[in-house]
Amino acid sequence: MTTTLTRSAAAAVLDRLFAAAERDDDRPVPDLSRADARQRADALRDIYMPVSRSGGELLYALARTCRPRTVVEFGTSHGISTIFLAAAVSDNGEGHVLTTELSADKVAAAGDNLARAGLAGVVTILPGDALETLADVPGPVDLVLLDGWKELCLPVLRLLEPRLRPGALVVADDTTFASMGDYLAYVRDPANGYVTVDFPVADGMELSCFTPAA
Repeated sequence: MTTTLTRSAAAAVLDRLFAAAERDDDRPVPDLSRADARQRADALRDIYMPVSRSGGELLYALARTCRPRTVVEFGTSHGISTIFLAAAVSDNGEGHVLTTELSADKVAAAGDNLARAGLAGVVTILPGDALETLADVPGPVDLVLLDGWKELCLPVLRLLEPRLRPGALVVADDTTFASMGDYLAYVRDPANGYVTVDFPVADGMELSCFTPAA
């Protein structure tokens, strides 16, 4: 079956972006251990930091299955994961993706990539600090992707929780990173209202279903 992911425009953009992201493996990364989120965003404005292709395909399949009307993404970067989510929303025939990015350069790049993929119409990019730009996102939120700075994934989730639809799906990327420890401890504690599973794609993904007490 033909989908947006297999049509020439989106497929060509993804191929180009993944090829560019692979070249990042040979680039030196500065020591940013003392930098705040904005300083890191500015320093890494040319670095892609994408989901893996298999992780993106998983996101597409999940979004096609749960048919979200509102998708929230934390961490746009150059828009690779956003394209997978937007393709699913487009193929579902309903829904919208709200995504947030701190780097102004990446906001511009992601906007251009989404336009080239033919998916700009189903995505709104919110520029700035996610803890500010997502504070007023309207609910209910059906699907969340957390792929920004790892120490902020839990604060962003807690910010969105009051607007999560019961049964909402929350996906966190790069869960093998030590900096995701607090997040994983939170969603894996049944007292916090999640049913969760570790999914073995590159660098790990945690799939969590929001199941608040009645």
